Amino acid sequence: MWRRGAHSDAAHHLPTAGAGAGASTSAAAAGAAVRRRRRPGLSCRPSHLFFALLVALFTASLLVVWQLLPIGDGDAAADGEDALAPPAAGGGAMRFSASRMALRAFDGGSRLEAARSARRWWPGLQPVRLALVVGTMNIDAESLLLTTLAKSLVGLGYEVEVLAFSYGKAHDIWRSICRVNIVGFEKLKSVDWLKYNAVLVSSLEGKRVVSILMQEPFQLLPVVWLIHDDALGQHLRNYPESHLSIPNHIEDWRAHFNACTYVVFPDNHLPLLYSPLDTGNFLVISGSPVDIWAAKGYGTSHSQETLRKQHGIREEDVVVLVVGSYLFFDELPWDYAAVLRASAPHIMEIARAKKLRVQFILFCGNGSDAYNSAFQEFASHTGFPDDSVQHFPMTHDIRDLLMFVDIVLYGSLRQEPSFPPLLLRSMSSEIPVIVPNLTVITKYVTDGIHGFLFNSDDPSTAASAFMRILGEKRLLDTAYSVALEGKLLSKNMLAYECIIAHVKLLETVLHYPSDANLPLSFSKVKERTWLWDHFESKAALGNSSSEDERHSHTRIVGILLEESSQSNQTTYSDSNDTSSYDYPSLSDWNDLSEVEISEDIETREMEEIDERVERPLLTWDEVYRNARKSERLKPEGNERDEGELERTGQPVCIYEIYHGEGAWPFLHHGSLYRGITLLKGGRRPRSDDVDAVMRLSILDNPYYRDLLCEFGAMFAIANRIDTVHKLPWIGFQSWRAAGRKVSLSESAEVILEKTMAGENHEDVIYYWVPIDTDQTSNFWSTCDCLNAGHCRTLFEDAFRIMYGLPEGIAALPPMPNDGDYWSTLHSWVMPTPSFLKFIMFSRMFVDSLHSLNGNNTEPANCLLGASQPEKRHCYCRILEILVNIWAYHSGRKMVYLNPVTGDVREQHPREERNEMWVKFFNFTLLKSMDEDLAEEADDGMHPGNDQWLWPLTGQVFWSGIADREREEKYIKKLDKKLKNKVKLLERQKSGYKQKPLGQ
Repeated sequence: MWRRGAHSDAAHHLPTAGAGAGASTSAAAAGAAVRRRRRPGLSCRPSHLFFALLVALFTASLLVVWQLLPIGDGDAAADGEDALAPPAAGGGAMRFSASRMALRAFDGGSRLEAARSARRWWPGLQPVRLALVVGTMNIDAESLLLTTLAKSLVGLGYEVEVLAFSYGKAHDIWRSICRVNIVGFEKLKSVDWLKYNAVLVSSLEGKRVVSILMQEPFQLLPVVWLIHDDALGQHLRNYPESHLSIPNHIEDWRAHFNACTYVVFPDNHLPLLYSPLDTGNFLVISGSPVDIWAAKGYGTSHSQETLRKQHGIREEDVVVLVVGSYLFFDELPWDYAAVLRASAPHIMEIARAKKLRVQFILFCGNGSDAYNSAFQEFASHTGFPDDSVQHFPMTHDIRDLLMFVDIVLYGSLRQEPSFPPLLLRSMSSEIPVIVPNLTVITKYVTDGIHGFLFNSDDPSTAASAFMRILGEKRLLDTAYSVALEGKLLSKNMLAYECIIAHVKLLETVLHYPSDANLPLSFSKVKERTWLWDHFESKAALGNSSSEDERHSHTRIVGILLEESSQSNQTTYSDSNDTSSYDYPSLSDWNDLSEVEISEDIETREMEEIDERVERPLLTWDEVYRNARKSERLKPEGNERDEGELERTGQPVCIYEIYHGEGAWPFLHHGSLYRGITLLKGGRRPRSDDVDAVMRLSILDNPYYRDLLCEFGAMFAIANRIDTVHKLPWIGFQSWRAAGRKVSLSESAEVILEKTMAGENHEDVIYYWVPIDTDQTSNFWSTCDCLNAGHCRTLFEDAFRIMYGLPEGIAALPPMPNDGDYWSTLHSWVMPTPSFLKFIMFSRMFVDSLHSLNGNNTEPANCLLGASQPEKRHCYCRILEILVNIWAYHSGRKMVYLNPVTGDVREQHPREERNEMWVKFFNFTLLKSMDEDLAEEADDGMHPGNDQWLWPLTGQVFWSGIADREREEKYIKKLDKKLKNKVKLLERQKSGYKQKPLGQ
């Protein structure tokens, strides 16, 4: 449990405008005067210089006077009271605009409502999945907040999965709400994060998760980081004084914070501590139960009588604690001074009439000597008796004060964006509160029931509130009943709004895919209270607060030290120690120069000695042998692993398609598999992976790479396939197959290889990832669900354009609903010649599909996607199922291979296929169409040739190209003969005759 007031002086380290601003302004004015004086054509007269200096000094004096003037709000001036002057050592009051930060998340609008307004007529196939990453499942306020939020999300229709780093006492509570997985740090890279629609990280240990999500292919996944701990902020303040590599450390954390969609804090104080890491995505969602939890935990482990004795307060004294906003640190704000000076005389008069001894404790400012002296001067001017006023800085633990005070006076009169956290904690401690009638307070607090209100425009009315509390030598019973009602109200006062705000945030950042079952709106949230019953029933509630706090701080410190050590190691190895500020001195450079000179002299001497040694002449055979030996010893640019050597003689090779370093843990090794990356230069080290961008230049364009997705890797392999693949069978598998646990097991791999070795090379396709396991939906209906309801429409239009069919003829190939499996995730094996035929058909289909979009390069125009990521990867989902249509209607045998057991079973038997469009998938027809397109591309006669996709997806070849190449080769041969003949005639004409060899 973090202490909210323990680090409030963080604002002391934040930059504030001061005298430096005036100095810079005066310097700029003087520089401008000098530039004007030096303009060509103007004389440099002494009067001009004197006038410029006079203006600069006058401007600087005005700025200094402006800085020294007491600046306050209009309300303070109206009261006629002078606020407390800032201490000489202070830097001015810290002003923090938290309202803009609190509203920053909701500027974009709800994407859920946008998805509903799109009128999705097709049914959803799966719920919206959320991953919630937690550090430990302890009994604490953070778990209370997250479990209540998770229960609300599940009630709305979301599917929540908790990924915890360690087991905790709240494990049973989590399991009763949603699915829970204990995931170690070493297994995080084996999680397929793309199966989730968003990730919520609620622990600083989640930095490891964010590190993974910063890599491709997870960079588009929305990430929300919930920060409830101030330990990292405290370390960021202390590190610059003791650690020289803190700039790298800050940049590392800032990069991780920047990778998140939003970083959420529970109050307006924590963003100040984390301000060095702010990249514009900080926001505040108030209402966390941490204040209520802190009051519960601290009250069970401390005694009121003991704390009163420690602070020198007698049992019969009435202690009034004056608190305010967290957003003002360095000085006592004017509203504090106004309330106290207006009400203090009346309060002391009431105390004398009631025979009470009243003590005031002010919780504000810092603990510097300058501030204390200024505070004592203010107390003397206010009229308080000696020894009746104490001051505690905001670095003090507020829980300690709330244990023994009798009344809490909220002295801040400024409007705040959310309910004041100090006031909430005071109410939860069962203390009567006296508060101004601000809008954010009167929204929840009723006068005389939950607290005592006074007029914020007239601070002197606070004395009337004291009249309603103070009795003869004690507080009135009304005060205790109001305090009890305030405690009951504070327990769940902000729960509903806090949950609603988190759900709204998710609706803002989530992308709802086409196949998602849309959840209910935030207005349907049923949870109005925190899940206190679940947590209060735990026996460890009483001592969990302090114990969890110690564990939390220890855990965070360990993370920071580990990350700092890793950052230093990386810096030393990658930057040659430049970031450690250990630069070489002049003597180091001199030593280095002497070493280089001595090495140069030694090298020259060895070369001279080698030249003087007699060496026998080598024969031509020895020269050739040495040349071949040097070629064999020459290192390759990308060393091949043992898998390529074992692949020689194998019947099949499966190419695993991946995109980015984040997919490396899901890839296989060995002779059966070979990786192919869609990211240029993104191959695994010490492997023979194929770089798809090097084989097909269109994939170097991010738009087309995202448009085609994994199908682009197939185009790259098919482009001049003989240079990369020479085996009779070829297969592909997406890296996501391993992430979904549907990749081939070792037994299935053995069965597949044996089948390939004994197969008679008939046209058959083996696949092991079905499109859906229940098989209850029609093929085209499923395709519509995956492509925003436009699959069959656009497929029919593309098919019609591809074959030039008229409007009256059906152009949608029929697909049976016989209960058998269809293939997805590009996970299949087929003969290599069949693969080339499939690619020939696919290239023309993709070109026709792209022409429907007018060859536009704007993802927003995509009709096959409902969300922004789907529009960016427009053709990906329809291309995943294209192999089923081609295999079915071209008469290929389709066999499902169980990825676990290796059992094979034929799907959609050919003898039962009643409606096959074989004529459209005939190879002769497709070959002639391919040659016609190649001729158009070769002649440059295609309309819109600059944006034509077909020539960019593979090899362009037709018989005319071969004839032209043959003709060009023949012309070059004739030109060579003609040149040789001309040279011979010139030699004969000049009388030159070549001497025989050896003469």
